[in-house]
Amino acid sequence: MIIKTVNLETVCGVTSRLPDNDKPEIAFAGKSNVGKSSLINALMNRKSYARTSAQPGKTQTINFYNINDALYYVDLPGYGYAKISQAEKEKWGRMVENYLRKSTQLKCVFLLVDIRHEPSANDRQMYEWIMGNGYRPVVIATKLDKIKRSQIDKQVKQVRLSLGIGNDVTVIPFSAVTKQGREEIWNLIGELSES
Repeated sequence: MIIKTVNLETVCGVTSRLPDNDKPEIAFAGKSNVGKSSLINALMNRKSYARTSAQPGKTQTINFYNINDALYYVDLPGYGYAKISQAEKEKWGRMVENYLRKSTQLKCVFLLVDIRHEPSANDRQMYEWIMGNGYRPVVIATKLDKIKRSQIDKQVKQVRLSLGIGNDVTVIPFSAVTKQGREEIWNLIGELSES
């Protein structure tokens, strides 16, 4: 995918109205420290357009990035960060659920999990939540560069087992460092945004 233009067009907080977009949306969900901003930057071909942070739980808004004036990457707030209050978590939950229920342009949700670890209870809950809202998530197993090549199949299998998913669900190992997996994700986004 050739990225010509990228524009952070809309930032939605808890009380904001969702934008009435007329282009396909691809959403990205994942735990606070899973590398979501790094993936989005890699897919935008930008170094640090989506803000990465040493402090997890930084994204408290839903960010809509207009890509090539053809589609949107939608960055959902990271979940599972222990230091935010229960009230904040509930607000976050309502915001994400509102988006999943009300977006008329959402084509797919990419759920990011860390390939090195078994998906957490929060990851499993998010997977079920996405399914419950009528979407079939694509799982992106991030931080691929942190494991040996020989471990990939074993770790992908662990992701599948833990999330309770079969081979009919796409799992793409990805590295923000080496960009491995990026072409595959781009191709999938291309197909999804045209369907």
